[in-house]
Amino acid sequence: MTNLHTGEAATGSGDRSRPRAALPALCATQITCWGILYYAFPVLNPRITADTGWSGGATTAAFSAALLVSALAGISVGRIIDHRGPRTVMTTGSALGALSLLIVAEAPNTPVFTAGWLIAGVAMASTFYQPAFAALTRWWAPDHVRALTVVTLAGGLASTVFGPVTAALAAHLSWRATYIVLAAVLAVVSIPAHALALKAPWPQAPPLPTPEEHGAGHAERSFPFWLLATALTLSAFAMYAVVVALVPLLLARGYSTAQAAWALGLGGAGQTLGRTLYAALARHTRPTARTATLIALGGATTAALALITGPYPFLLALSIAAGMVRGNLTLLQATAVTDRWGAAHYGRLSGLLAAPAMTAAASAPFAGAALATPLGGYPQMFGMLAGLSVLAAVIALGTTVRSGHGSISRADVKLKS
Repeated sequence: MTNLHTGEAATGSGDRSRPRAALPALCATQITCWGILYYAFPVLNPRITADTGWSGGATTAAFSAALLVSALAGISVGRIIDHRGPRTVMTTGSALGALSLLIVAEAPNTPVFTAGWLIAGVAMASTFYQPAFAALTRWWAPDHVRALTVVTLAGGLASTVFGPVTAALAAHLSWRATYIVLAAVLAVVSIPAHALALKAPWPQAPPLPTPEEHGAGHAERSFPFWLLATALTLSAFAMYAVVVALVPLLLARGYSTAQAAWALGLGGAGQTLGRTLYAALARHTRPTARTATLIALGGATTAALALITGPYPFLLALSIAAGMVRGNLTLLQATAVTDRWGAAHYGRLSGLLAAPAMTAAASAPFAGAALATPLGGYPQMFGMLAGLSVLAAVIALGTTVRSGHGSISRADVKLKS
């Protein structure tokens, strides 16, 4: 039987050659682009505000605006990649990223600083996970889960690499000079990597299961799609609010800054560990059950952090467990479209799914901090976030796509083969 889910059809799409350099190149560029465009900012922001006198709220708002632009631009980026492939988009995005950081570095005031970050938002949409996922899903199907896992494992090293590198540069240079150096690194690494490694022919989209689904419109107007978008958005808000609020939570309980930082760092290590387990999880579970279970587990770890005050080693274990769930949720979102609707319109559909989730992620740090006081403290806020995750898990139970109304899941294909 033809595997409609993965695109291995009689047309020979399953025999297409894969660009061998694409996966290692995307691993390198994910580390570089995430590390420089995203993780360098929290390291440099205290220096920026101290040097310029600009308020921390203004600089952080500019960075958040970049994330919002990225979420919205990702829809158009996905559509372009579906039709033309990733090379032009990701190469142009790399160039825009370097340009945006030069504008940020030379900004004389906050409006120009914000303009630079708005351009950076377009660069993020063109170089971060979503376009890389779209490229690997088309080129690597039916083994795309393994490729996605590899690239997210690499991306998880971005903060590990560029956090210390940025701090080291800032110890010897001004924040402006640091951003100029980072812009040069971004350009030197990512522009040629995207231009040279992604030049392989873009294969045709795999065939769709039913005539009425020639186009992304059917899927994006379907009830399961919007339930999935809602569930992932609520989950993203809770997940990112927990990451940012973990340090204040532990400080409020009397732990030191170093202890809180270790808990946060080990959570990142757990995220990397969790991603290594996703492929096995995907082989043994159906999409809907996997989605609901992972979101519910995220709620469970959040509730545990709200209720358990110690001992400290147990809190470290909880942070690692929460990180493992977050790592799996990243890959869950990366595979959510192909699991339900196939890969034909992956770029557009994944962009539509990611836009509200990224918007929620961008607003979570501010909204979470604002909610802590009226709710009575960070433990109460974590309890509310756990409740949001439970609600998201319940909503996720409605995301099953029936064979008569959408693509056939991998499990269903195996059952019918």
